Amino acid sequence: MAQRTDWRTGRQVLATACITTAIALVAGASLGFAHMRPAALPDAVTDEDYLPVNEAEARLGQLLFYDPILSGNREVSCATCHHPAFGTSDGLSLGIGDGGIGLGPERVIDPDNPPEQRIPRNAQALWNVGAKEYSTLFHDGRVEIDASFEGGMRTPLGPEMMQGFASMLSAQTMFPVLSADEMAGHYSENEISQAVRLGRITGEGGAWDLISQRVAGIPAYAEAFMATYPHIAQPSDIAFTDISDAIAAFMAFEFRSDTSPFDAYLRGEQSLSTEALTGLDLFYGEAGCAACHSGPFQSDHGFHAMGAPQLGPGKAARFETHARDEGRFRVTGDPADMYAFRTPSLRNVALTGPWGHAGGHTTLESFVRHHADPSTGYERQAVLAAMATDDWRIMSDADESGAIFAAASQQPKPLTAGEVEAIVAFLDTLTDPVAETGRLGVPETVPSGLTVANP
Repeated sequence: MAQRTDWRTGRQVLATACITTAIALVAGASLGFAHMRPAALPDAVTDEDYLPVNEAEARLGQLLFYDPILSGNREVSCATCHHPAFGTSDGLSLGIGDGGIGLGPERVIDPDNPPEQRIPRNAQALWNVGAKEYSTLFHDGRVEIDASFEGGMRTPLGPEMMQGFASMLSAQTMFPVLSADEMAGHYSENEISQAVRLGRITGEGGAWDLISQRVAGIPAYAEAFMATYPHIAQPSDIAFTDISDAIAAFMAFEFRSDTSPFDAYLRGEQSLSTEALTGLDLFYGEAGCAACHSGPFQSDHGFHAMGAPQLGPGKAARFETHARDEGRFRVTGDPADMYAFRTPSLRNVALTGPWGHAGGHTTLESFVRHHADPSTGYERQAVLAAMATDDWRIMSDADESGAIFAAASQQPKPLTAGEVEAIVAFLDTLTDPVAETGRLGVPETVPSGLTVANP
């Protein structure tokens, strides 16, 4: 037996050979789970599945992730919509960024600064976004690794704006800080929203430069950046790309998730309940879930039209008046991508509700049932902050909702109540107690002195 270092604890532990695990799985009874494992099961996750992370960089990113200093009105942080208390999401079907008060399902509209609209899509969970296999981000994959594009990455912004970001994960942070309804604020509420409104993003006086100046003007941040990045010799050297790189390092470190009961089962270290094993067999067998939810993180990272209900304002340009969300089609222009959305990872899925790209399901059971067979019908359900808007505009229109369900590409596979319960029991085994607690956790304070989001 060889020794290896457990990355979570730093302790030396014994690494048994693969053949030992195989023998244990065949023997089964000695471990208490004599069960024929489906051939489609993924291999256990290892350190090789992740990009390396500099912990000092991650610790700097932790502070920035929870600091509202990055938002135009200094009221919203990354954690507002991606908080570990809500599975790195926000507990709402559709979130409220700028213009909201409170956190999670208790977040309400600020009567003195109401938002123009809800954030159009459900806040995606951040589990394992530092894994090597991730090549697209966002529900529609509008940020993606693509060698055919200059710089090797495709985004809605031009290639000249992609310079300096260390990774795709770093690059995605540039979008929330520029979004009026997420973090920037509206029109002339602050200097950052005004710069965005004028189309000034990069360069001196651009939105990113203004954010960087805010951070560089705080002595504790200036010192931390100079200590972390060799190329930063003075506070004025801090660029937005440095800020985003640090946040990306934190997300990759903090939200790594590979110590769930399912991971222990794959490693031959733990049994699963009879019901969870039944759900596992369905998931990787007759129910067909693994056709899309494949691989070590239960995602093929592809895009599929699944007939998921859509509520809220939809995804439209300011000059458009519709409320539909056409998904991947808005990125590619390919009619085959109409209403297709990225396959989410199912790690810690029990913690990340409401479910669906628009949060149209408030229970995992209802989502699994409808996901398997959209023809079963949809009963409206959502967790939304009270707002004077017609959130059901699309679902109330027979043509609009009919187009969503007609685009669903999968063969319906109706599930019995018992099968749904079994699949949910299996999905519960993907909940990782280490990830749920957090490695660095929520800081009590941040260098700006602004309020840290915490329930």
